[in-house]
Amino acid sequence: MSEDTPGFEEKPEVPDAGQNDAEPKAADSAKEEAAAPAGDASQDVALLAQLDQARTALSERTTDLQRLQAEYQNYRRRVDRDRVTVKEIAVASLLTELLPTLDDIGRAREHGELVGGFKSVAESLETVAAKMGLQQFGKEGEPFDPTIHEALMHSYAPDVTEDTCVAILQPGYRIGERTIRPARVAVAEPQPGAAPKSPGSDAAGAEGETPDGLDTDAPDEG
Repeated sequence: MSEDTPGFEEKPEVPDAGQNDAEPKAADSAKEEAAAPAGDASQDVALLAQLDQARTALSERTTDLQRLQAEYQNYRRRVDRDRVTVKEIAVASLLTELLPTLDDIGRAREHGELVGGFKSVAESLETVAAKMGLQQFGKEGEPFDPTIHEALMHSYAPDVTEDTCVAILQPGYRIGERTIRPARVAVAEPQPGAAPKSPGSDAAGAEGETPDGLDTDAPDEG
């Protein structure tokens, strides 16, 4: 008879089920940890690509905005310039229509007819025209300039060395640098064949003259 305790059979050792399940889980976690760096790297690459796209889009929009600002500034300058030009044209047109009246006022002043209430009205009109930028020009004795003078008469004079305005038949008018009517003048030209005077010619002639025809040589001694 065996020594084993009757009624009890020996059971073979069975591995613990929990231990067997832990091993696959540990293997899976190891694989996930190994795959994690690769996933993070691909995600970083995608983020960098999106960032580059955003930077490119921002640069394009900035360029578009700068171009629009430059176009707007050019537009404003052009509008301002056109506005000034239109205003100058309107003022010049108005003042041009007033020139005959200003000529009548000038002739009345020359003949002493600018008196009384007419004088006050005339002076007020001239003041307003001057405030609007109208300037009168043209003086006797100034050199003839075909860009601002209109020659109505020509003559010759021995005492001029260049074409000279010797009479102002009708004054000229300008607004700023813009001439709206040239001065109408009489022009004297140098006498043909006349020798130009040198600055010291008169003084030299005066020194060479001897008063009362006396000889300037010193008398001989003895």
